[in-house]
Amino acid sequence: MTKDVPSKSHGRKTIQATLKPRELMQHTPDLAGVWRADVITLFPDTFPGVLGASLTGRALKDGKWQLHTHDLRLFGDGKHRNVDDTPAGGGAGMVLRADVVGKALSHVMGRRRGCPVIYMSPRGRPLTQARAKSLSQGPGAVILCGRFEGVDQRVLDHFNIEEISIGDYVLTGGELAAQVMIDATVRLLPSVLGNEASTEEESFSNGLLEHPQYTRPAVWEGRTIPDVLTSGDHGKVDEWRKDQSLALTRQRRPDLLDD
Repeated sequence: MTKDVPSKSHGRKTIQATLKPRELMQHTPDLAGVWRADVITLFPDTFPGVLGASLTGRALKDGKWQLHTHDLRLFGDGKHRNVDDTPAGGGAGMVLRADVVGKALSHVMGRRRGCPVIYMSPRGRPLTQARAKSLSQGPGAVILCGRFEGVDQRVLDHFNIEEISIGDYVLTGGELAAQVMIDATVRLLPSVLGNEASTEEESFSNGLLEHPQYTRPAVWEGRTIPDVLTSGDHGKVDEWRKDQSLALTRQRRPDLLDD
């Protein structure tokens, strides 16, 4: 049983939200000027997933961003709403059909003109902090989640779709990858984190990995906080953090220094 949250006005329309994750997305009117993700997926019930929790979930409830899912199955062919077929040329698995995906994209893009269209794919360009920041500065994104062996190349070419990867590995579908990209983007929206300085000092914000962090207790299992962090000398603290970031990056991600 969920507890209703009082309706909240955003100066445009009033929204009634509840604490149940899926209800964060239901019966929500479009809000002018709000960053919005439109996700095309065979599994709409997997959303909002982790996006409905913590700061992103609170921001979703408060109307600071919006999430809409579009069931690809509804655009399927025939009475069984088929969405896939065997690969041309033979091979294992199934491929999402161009005509089916094309209809879904046309439907969504007709309402979201000017938004980037992104296909979550392991062969895409790696998702970076810079790309997440650029997405956060726009109106939102239309995100296509693949399944099986992927999507017919013709639909990707026809709509000039950008392919983005979250790592050099393969998932069973694009839903988790989409949630990762949305999370990385939404947290950069104004007022979502509540402390904009926190995004300026974290990993990749300046091209380096983040420095180590410490908090109470002062001593744990015989390990102490570095003296410089409790010295009160902010200049020395900044210098120590920069040195630590550079050392960690050189050790773990030297490719970032090359870039």
